[in-house]
Amino acid sequence: MKTLTPYLNFPGTTEEAFNFYAAALGGTILDIARFRDFGDEMPQLSPEDLDKVANMALSLPNGSMMMGTDFVASLGQALEPGNDFSLHVEADSVEEAQQIFGALAEGGTVNMEPAGTSWAQWFAGCTDKFGVEWMVSFTGAVVFGG
Repeated sequence: MKTLTPYLNFPGTTEEAFNFYAAALGGTILDIARFRDFGDEMPQLSPEDLDKVANMALSLPNGSMMMGTDFVASLGQALEPGNDFSLHVEADSVEEAQQIFGALAEGGTVNMEPAGTSWAQWFAGCTDKFGVEWMVSFTGAVVFGG
């Protein structure tokens, strides 16, 4: 396994929160992708929702990272206690990603079936049997937006 990264969910305040965390923790904003950046992959969203943060990355001085997103009601997302974060595992291979995801999803609920995406060669999401949300991916040679 390459990395385990906390992934925070916000009700439209991701950018503000991450700028705060960057200042407070001495981190550097690495990337910000808005929902509009995903083009045809996204269902029809309002102009306001298209400008919300789909993914934001913050590098911390110790080399660790945190990531986040804005929840969008028009995508059926509702921020509630317990789903305000998930853990993201970046695997070293598709096989490892499949193994980790299979183990985490056992007895839980699959939230996103394994598939290739514009940001990863293999990506899937689940809530484990203890209620913790996970995202597992193998980026491979995929370069988002590239």
